[in-house]
Amino acid sequence: MFTGIVTDMGNIRSLERRGDLRARIGTSYDTQGIDIGASIACSGVCLTVVQLGPDWFDVEISAETLDKTNIGKWVEGQTINLERALKVGDELGGHIVSGHVDGLAEIVDMRPEGDSVRYTFEAPRNLARFIAPKGSVALNGTSLTVNEVDDTRFGVNIIPHTQEVTTWGASKVGDKVNLEIDTLARYVARLAEMQG
Repeated sequence: MFTGIVTDMGNIRSLERRGDLRARIGTSYDTQGIDIGASIACSGVCLTVVQLGPDWFDVEISAETLDKTNIGKWVEGQTINLERALKVGDELGGHIVSGHVDGLAEIVDMRPEGDSVRYTFEAPRNLARFIAPKGSVALNGTSLTVNEVDDTRFGVNIIPHTQEVTTWGASKVGDKVNLEIDTLARYVARLAEMQG
């Protein structure tokens, strides 16, 4: 489990196709405090550490994960959002995030709004029904609050601090981002279906 509060920006050092895709990710985390088998959210995708170095860790990515996420578009040198798994007693600053990406949302508009940037996303129709105003979504591993919803489009504001400490400062219209809907919204919708 994660919170959607990004704690490091890693960089893709290498990508190697074997049976699965293997990625080496550079990090400022103290890797001596990371165990083989630990979960790290990489741009919102929960991945398992399979090898460690002094300032890097390796993960393996299955075909299923490549199909559902934007990892297939990763390139060497790219920066990604990182978050270590939640420990009991940690501050829950965002919302409960599983790291199981539901699909991809596309940035369709970006415009300044005060010091923040207002982003508009297009969500897949099958996921849009789970997105509600003032609800939470995780986008590329970042916990964000939904401002408004219009059919399959929804908007969020991203403040300057978030743009500085995550990859959002380098995003652009047309980017596909990992979308994880709020688990609570999924259960509420399922309950409503069963009662309807």
